[in-house]
Amino acid sequence: MSVIKRFVAGAVCPRCAKMDTIRVYRNEIREYRECVKCDYKDGQNLDGSPEPVSELATRVNSEKPVNASGAKIDQVISQPINFDPNSFKDS
Repeated sequence: MSVIKRFVAGAVCPRCAKMDTIRVYRNEIREYRECVKCDYKDGQNLDGSPEPVSELATRVNSEKPVNASGAKIDQVISQPINFDPNSFKDS
């Protein structure tokens, strides 16, 4: 069975915001949409069941380095600050 891809009239791509560039097609379990201009692709299950989504990596849930004693180390990025109190003089 060949896949029939249909354009959706008036649909706007969520990535490039171009109108009339989205086409949809489906197989036995999923429906897909894609943009022909920017190659955006998205899909959803036909029965409405949610897809397994992994948690986004953030600074809170990422692994921190551990020192020799087993304590977690917070990485501190420091920058030198040059302070010259006499740079502006009133004339």
